[in-house]
Amino acid sequence: MDARATSGATPTIYDVARRAGVSIASVSRVLNGRDNPRPATRDRVLKAISELGFVPDGAARALSSRLKQVVGVVFRRVYGTDDGGMFEDESESLLFGDQINRGIEIVAQRRGYDLLVSSVNIDEHTLPNRIMTIAGKCDGLILHDQVLSPAGIASIARTVPVVTLAGAEGGPVANVRGDSATSMREMARHLVQDHGYRRLAYIAGHADSPDNIVRGRSFTAEVQALGGECLTGPAWQGDYSAGSGVQIVRGLIALGATLPRAIACANDQTALGVIYALAEHGLDVPGDVAVTGFDDLPFARHLRPQLTTVRQPIQEIGAKAFEVLHSMITADAPVSDAPSSSAEGGSTRRDWSTPQDFVLPTRLIRRESCGCPPDSRPPVWRQIS
Repeated sequence: MDARATSGATPTIYDVARRAGVSIASVSRVLNGRDNPRPATRDRVLKAISELGFVPDGAARALSSRLKQVVGVVFRRVYGTDDGGMFEDESESLLFGDQINRGIEIVAQRRGYDLLVSSVNIDEHTLPNRIMTIAGKCDGLILHDQVLSPAGIASIARTVPVVTLAGAEGGPVANVRGDSATSMREMARHLVQDHGYRRLAYIAGHADSPDNIVRGRSFTAEVQALGGECLTGPAWQGDYSAGSGVQIVRGLIALGATLPRAIACANDQTALGVIYALAEHGLDVPGDVAVTGFDDLPFARHLRPQLTTVRQPIQEIGAKAFEVLHSMITADAPVSDAPSSSAEGGSTRRDWSTPQDFVLPTRLIRRESCGCPPDSRPPVWRQIS
């Protein structure tokens, strides 16, 4: 037993190195996540840290590595369709985004990082400049769905590492998303083949959302391939909000339109609004119209009827985004051939553009709203803890 460990003195990095039987440099590499230390070395160091109760000095580590140990997270503030009552304050209920940010936060804290969280209005004319200002205060950025154009993202990525969430495949930087296509095709097969619905519709989310585009195309194509009809277009354009689901159903009923046998929604919040609007017009779900969502937010299981949906690992998506960004921050960034535009000159501009797509699995959750039996099992939402 080390003398310091038994004397009550605060353990140091030297004590950790001595206990683990490695060099100070090896301990530093493990603490800073640099240079990929050998698994055996990493295990010994982590074991020594645990046994000694060693707490690394985050400020000293940040100073020595020139890192701020701050990551910026920028998301679009969602102003949903005003339904005139039930969901008028919905813009304050950012359920999906909040869970994403929680996943980022939990893993960031484990790494000794703080978050600088900011929301933007998509109509802001100064948006790129504002995000560049945020980037200057951080070691890297995580950008939610469609915060910037691909060109804007590529420009920021020449300044700091950037990871996008739910961006389009093949974008200019690393991107983390759920597998929307596979589960929406499975949803279509379930509704058409298992339940026999032949006339269906898809209520879309934001028109510029890559997730929405993939979900709509995958669902529609599979329904049509199975010989069914899928209604889409302006009459079915939502904005990921419950209010938009309410307005779409109310509008169609007011016009005397014949509703389809099943409505697949771009997300759970839209489905919540659809179910509400159908109920206020005396229509039964799923007896008259089956309704499905996407995300499996916590309220989906407690709706009556319980919501058939697609579960994606929302917090894990946020956690994965941080881990990808952290690996970019702590690795030696490649240097581009382009000359720096800085006033000092003489140096090169770093380029952290790494267009890699990380796709996390999703799965279909069958419940009452499509016509399946109720789910009596306890909830098993996967969260980062």
